[in-house]
Amino acid sequence: MDIIALKYQEMIREEALRLGFSDIGFAPVEHLCDDELHLKQWLNDGFQAGMEYMNNHFEKRVNPSLLVEGARSVISLLVNYKPDQKQRADVPQIATYAFGKDYHFTLKEKMQVLFDFIKANIFPQLDGRCFVDSAPVLDRAWAVKSGLGWIGKNTNLIHRKHGSYVFIGELITNLALPATDPIKAACGNCTRCIDACPTGALVAPYRLDANKCISFQTIENRGEIPEQLVVKFQNRVYGCDICQEVCPWNRKTPPTREADFMPHPDLLTMTREQWYALDESTYREIFRKSAVKRAKYAGLMRNLAFLKKAHGK
Repeated sequence: MDIIALKYQEMIREEALRLGFSDIGFAPVEHLCDDELHLKQWLNDGFQAGMEYMNNHFEKRVNPSLLVEGARSVISLLVNYKPDQKQRADVPQIATYAFGKDYHFTLKEKMQVLFDFIKANIFPQLDGRCFVDSAPVLDRAWAVKSGLGWIGKNTNLIHRKHGSYVFIGELITNLALPATDPIKAACGNCTRCIDACPTGALVAPYRLDANKCISFQTIENRGEIPEQLVVKFQNRVYGCDICQEVCPWNRKTPPTREADFMPHPDLLTMTREQWYALDESTYREIFRKSAVKRAKYAGLMRNLAFLKKAHGK
């Protein structure tokens, strides 16, 4: 790559950080051969559970040139969402990614601004698309190729500064840019995430069986939660952060600076009694912009009823 392309890359990086992204990386568009094999094995093992959409558009998942015509670069972007406040310890717990506004909207808005900046200031012929967990794109694989971290044994992307509490998005464009170098994985011999998973969903390092995962059961599963899991949920009502909470790389990560990801104040003060008495109007007020709405009110009520069984009530 020439010096002009490097200058363009630095301009994009500076604008991304100004917009509030935590980090940015670059990779050339290519067929993800290693990830193709991993994904194929994961699907063949049935580890996608009821997420049948993971079987769709397989070729596009592993080759973004089939998804975006003329694509030459993947620009991967991270936003830290780690909160500096927690729920009361004695109440049903929701995953911290859902504390604030639904990340799909926040990231998409920022990414569109960045896209427009590139088109207006760097490359008028810019063409491409923004992706935030909303199309067949292997987000973590591209973040790794872009030098933003490595895949931990809990299957999450781990960034050296921000740990695994990060949202990932991509701009896939026709602008050729220099690649940023991948970094070496640094989990070492640590197995804390595997040891801590209460349902045994982490069946091996880097292998997640969604059938056993609390996040799948409380968010994606539209049917009944298997009874054999009733005593293993550890008070998780929507999603699960256990494998992140025990990860050493998350010990000293800074809290998010993104206002959209701050929790609704009522969420932090809700008592156990208020959780189990939650009516639909209160649900709509507290979670009206939250990713919790993915489970819908009925789904959250199902999850609360399931937790009651664990406590014998």
